[in-house]
Formats: sequence, structure tokens, C-alpha cells
Amino acid sequence: MDGTSPASQASVIQVQGLTKSFGSHLALRGIDLEVRQGESVVIFGPNGAGKTTLIKVLATIMNPSSGMVLVDGLNLKNNAEEIRCRIGVVTHQTFLYSNLTTYENLEFYSRMYDVSRVKERVHEVVAMVGMTSRLYNRVGTLSRGMQQRLSIARSLLHKPAIMLLDEPETGLDQQAISMLWEALQTEGEGNRTIILTTHNLERGVELGNRLLILDKGKIVYQGSTQALDLADLQQAYRIP
Repeated sequence: MDGTSPASQASVIQVQGLTKSFGSHLALRGIDLEVRQGESVVIFGPNGAGKTTLIKVLATIMNPSSGMVLVDGLNLKNNAEEIRCRIGVVTHQTFLYSNLTTYENLEFYSRMYDVSRVKERVHEVVAMVGMTSRLYNRVGTLSRGMQQRLSIARSLLHKPAIMLLDEPETGLDQQAISMLWEALQTEGEGNRTIILTTHNLERGVELGNRLLILDKGKIVYQGSTQALDLADLQQAYRIP
């Protein structure tokens, strides 16, 4: 994102031997991953590679089948509730209540996360995603793109140190995408740890410190984006 080197920072996510199976299908096959404070890691891969499954496990939405996952030093199996207070999550599911207004949704999540100065904070995050004029619209009347903006605002309410984003650009126009990255950078002050999945390799290289490629549930490539030869990578992994 901002080129800050995470090398001297502490590890905030440690994954060892992570597997996740759905019946006989093994979606994650022994993932080992370490992410340091302030690092921006972009995960790329074809559909079915395991990207969304990995994000959901890290976000405590889904339990792993085996392996160890530590988030900010906390074991995922025993500390899921405490971990949720330290992360912001954006997935294809917005986690919004369609019968409530924008303000009511954000007020609800603010109180869930024990956010101080609720009204002020709600107005702050709504402004970040360009939805001030929709503050009192019922969510069910909003477009998919506007709901995605609101989902991003929801994820930022409690100023999480770790952001997990699964294809956050889905449904967003270019203006909204720019707002998203500006909000992540401004509030994080270079210390926020970000893991995101994307189908846009060029944008991922632009935004991340490090790139991972998942294929069939395994990490088949990882490296710094600064030394990355995008053309060679696209050819080697047949990436469009």
C-alpha cells in the first residue's frame, strides 16, 4: 500500500498446516502462512482455489478441519470472540439488516463492538465511503454497490488493526474503490495489517507488499511485489 517495510514488525497472523474439508473435498491443503504487522498481503488464484475459504477461516466465520491459526497471538479455536473484536471483515455477504437504515445498521454494530462516540463514528465512516446522503435510507432499497460500500463502513467502525477482505471491489465503481483504499490507508497509519483476495492481479501488485497465489488449496507462489515481474508471473501461472 504505502511501501512500509514490515520486516521488523511482529507477526499478527500465523498459520501452520491449515486444512479445511467439505465432505470428501479438501479446499485447503496444508497452508503455512505468516503475516507481519503493517503488511499488505494480496491473495490471487482461480475460482475454487481456496481464497474465500482461507479468509473465512481467518475471520472465524468457518472452523478449520486441522492445523493451527493464531491471530494477534490468540488461538482461533479458543478465542474466536476476542479475535472478532480485532479484525474487520468484508466478504460477499454484507452482514447487513435490510429492514434497517444505514444509520441503524452502523449504530447496531457500533454498540456490538463497544465503539465510543457512536453517532460521531457512524458519521465518520459513512463519509469515508461516500454515503452521507444515504444515512437514513433502508438498506433493502440500496443498490448492491451501495450495500458493499456500507459493508466496508461497517468493517471499519471499531478501527480494527487487521482487515480481511474477500474481493472487496465486487460491485464497486472506480470512485468507491478509490475511497476504500484511501480509508484503509488513512486510518491505518501504516500499521494496519491487510489480507485481501482479488481477481485483478495488476491491482493486487499495486496495493500489496506481498503476493500469494493459491491453486487447489495450496500456496504455489509467494513473493514481494517490489521485485515481481508481472509478465513472467502471468505466463508461468497462465494468469489473464
